[in-house]
Amino acid sequence: MPLESRHNSTNADVSPVTRDARLEGVLKRFDAGEMRALAQLITMVENRAPETSAIIERIYPKTGHAQVVGITGPPGAGKSTIVNRLIGKYRALNKKIAILAIDPSSPFSGGAVLGDRVRMTDHYKDSGVYIRSLASRGSHGGLSRAAREIVKLLDAYGSDVIIIETVGVGQTELSIMDLADTTVVVTVPEAGDGVQVMKAGLNEIADVFVVNKADREGADRIKAELELSVHLRAGEGWRPPVLLTQAAIDQGIDSIVAAIGKHREYVREHSDPVREAERRTREFVEVLSVELEERAARAVLDGGAPEVLGEIRAGSLNPYSAARRIIEDRNSLLQLLDVHDGSAKADGK
Repeated sequence: MPLESRHNSTNADVSPVTRDARLEGVLKRFDAGEMRALAQLITMVENRAPETSAIIERIYPKTGHAQVVGITGPPGAGKSTIVNRLIGKYRALNKKIAILAIDPSSPFSGGAVLGDRVRMTDHYKDSGVYIRSLASRGSHGGLSRAAREIVKLLDAYGSDVIIIETVGVGQTELSIMDLADTTVVVTVPEAGDGVQVMKAGLNEIADVFVVNKADREGADRIKAELELSVHLRAGEGWRPPVLLTQAAIDQGIDSIVAAIGKHREYVREHSDPVREAERRTREFVEVLSVELEERAARAVLDGGAPEVLGEIRAGSLNPYSAARRIIEDRNSLLQLLDVHDGSAKADGK
């Protein structure tokens, strides 16, 4: 049985009071720094449990301290090796570190095909390191949503550095990188790869470029291409450095750590209140949209809006007209969203 089904069926078998008590117990253990409680909360968030909003609302005041670093680039560029090296560097600085590895999903189980990266197994016994894979499940929006909330959990847990590693390049990676304070784009010397990176749009979001496997032919050429693209960027501001590394032999990794640190200092010194206000507004709109969507979906499954749903199923009412009917009827909307506890019917608020 898929994890979501197991979770939902378990919740259906217990009363709301018991469920709330269990959640409170997990949150208390999380506050005490228990890694197992962190893992339980992440699983609930990843599986879109009804308690997700309550979880994030509870831990939100403890967020905002971690440095979030995104690592992306083409498959085979050596991102996992770089991340593994970065773990060692940050742990040497006594930093508590968390890794969120975004993996493609199995079309059958919905689980992460790659699982937790094999190269990172050296750090599993280190209590200062937490590694988690997140399956994309083929849903860009769902992936971005779950990743954002899991990052908040890792932040509230006390992580100093959170690294988000994505499996490739594309729209999903661009949206995930919106979560990062610093985005590191990794590429390799193969012919045309630098051009592909620029075409993918990563040139616009990169704060640091890394040309890994720099012992291969063409590394200097790709470095020059990327430096030219940085030079041609419009406007003033941060100019992404282009670094040569050989992660397999731990060469050049210190320069990545240094560049990430310099970018963080730059962002702090050039903070833009207007941009930060816009970011908070975007987050609010996203959270509100998701909350309405998920509540409505659960309510319909639990028997909400039976008349409208009956007409839709019969084909006498199209989904757009049905949605407008519910949205424009305040009582119908409130009853739909509060179908679980009936509070809208009770007080009319």
